[in-house]
Amino acid sequence: MLQLSDIWLGVIGAARKPPAAFADRPISSVVVDSRAAQPGALFVALRGEKTDGHLYLVDAFGRGAVAALAEPRALDLGLNATFIMPDGVVRVAPAQTAAVPYVFIVPDSLGGLQKLAAAWRERMPAVAVGITGSVGKTTTKEIVANVLEQRYTTQRNEGNLNNEIGLPLTLLKLTPHVQRIVLEMGMYDLGEIASLCRLAKPRIGIVTNVGPTHLERLGSIERIAQAKSELVQALPSADAGGVAILNADDPLVRAMASRTAARVFTYGLDESSDLWADEISSEGLEGIRFRFNYGKEVLHVHLPMLGRHSVHTALRAAAAGLVDGLSWTEILAGLQQQRGQLRLMVVPGLRDTMIIDDTYNASPVSMLAALNLLEEIVNASHRAVVVLGEMLELGSYEEEGHRLVGGRVAQVAAKLVTVGSRACWIAEEALAVGMKSNDVHPAANNDDAIAVLLGLIQPGDIVLVKGSRGLAMESIVDALAETAEGKS
Repeated sequence: MLQLSDIWLGVIGAARKPPAAFADRPISSVVVDSRAAQPGALFVALRGEKTDGHLYLVDAFGRGAVAALAEPRALDLGLNATFIMPDGVVRVAPAQTAAVPYVFIVPDSLGGLQKLAAAWRERMPAVAVGITGSVGKTTTKEIVANVLEQRYTTQRNEGNLNNEIGLPLTLLKLTPHVQRIVLEMGMYDLGEIASLCRLAKPRIGIVTNVGPTHLERLGSIERIAQAKSELVQALPSADAGGVAILNADDPLVRAMASRTAARVFTYGLDESSDLWADEISSEGLEGIRFRFNYGKEVLHVHLPMLGRHSVHTALRAAAAGLVDGLSWTEILAGLQQQRGQLRLMVVPGLRDTMIIDDTYNASPVSMLAALNLLEEIVNASHRAVVVLGEMLELGSYEEEGHRLVGGRVAQVAAKLVTVGSRACWIAEEALAVGMKSNDVHPAANNDDAIAVLLGLIQPGDIVLVKGSRGLAMESIVDALAETAEGKS
């Protein structure tokens, strides 16, 4: 467990010894939200676009935080605290009480958090598995961790703590007994994954795919691929145990093999891959069946994953297990675990409908995958109602991406409700390829969509709800759920 003396070593260094009072003073947690501070916590006062964590130092200390990382501005806030300056000089608090917290002054709070996390990571023996890609990172992280924990003590990012703040917080939870840590790595721009890798030091890297997510920021698919390839470039050499697990079905990912000194292990649906799948059969909500092919080994499996696209997730997780020495018995046991299997949820809805809640996020690739799953589930007894929100950060691809989805909707859905201005392209394309105007309902926002749906849904409908995270479309699911007030 992290201690006060470890914070000193991480941000001040070993050139000056920490005060004797720091010995055996455990840190219960590291938080960036003062409301999450508990007795024994370290609070990191970050500056954000909307607020400044320095304004909440008193609140964090009032909740029991014993230390903080803060910038020099904290010196002018009148805090009753003992300040640790960047050179190790200690400014003693006016009131000498056991309750007086320690404030480590750093030039930049985020940099201080990352420096502390890097120093702590250096001391921890866990092998790190890094995962990046445009789609499927979080689900892959969960399933890979499920597999590896069949043999190793395994830790993973919580939720999607995958950025320059979340990943250091995850690393600071490491303990010496953790053998594997599985880390999702997100990015908005070039250099960000490289920075995360300098902190995490992954030995195994997995790249899921390259798509137009964040195209608005990076400008081209090629630059997105360049950003994702930073993971495989950061891996140790093959001789040092580095392994890059690459999606052979994605040309941009497959090309990353030339950018790494690590051993390359490929997966996909083509038999030229090191690990490949065939005889794929989706059984709707009952999961998927397919065959693993690895060398001369062939394994028939039935897994609790939804949709044909989930085969790639299973391949990634199995590949991680294989390169890390697990047996097929262990790998298959991990793939059967339910924890983290679904990013989408199936919930009962009003009027005996079924709601497929896939509101976590959206891109053209994941939209099409959700529509394919819906097509597999729907039969003559059900009507498919599709509620799709706009997809953000697609840049120059945004109209084409939305229209691509609209063309597929027309092949699957009986009714379409769109949410947001960009989603009107989905509606337009669905109409252009054959949907009737009275079956397509553009809505400006979630509330408008809810009003349309309450008058539209019928018993037996299967309703898919999906859109970018920024739209918070879970409010639509909540309104349609069986437990909603005013059930009808």
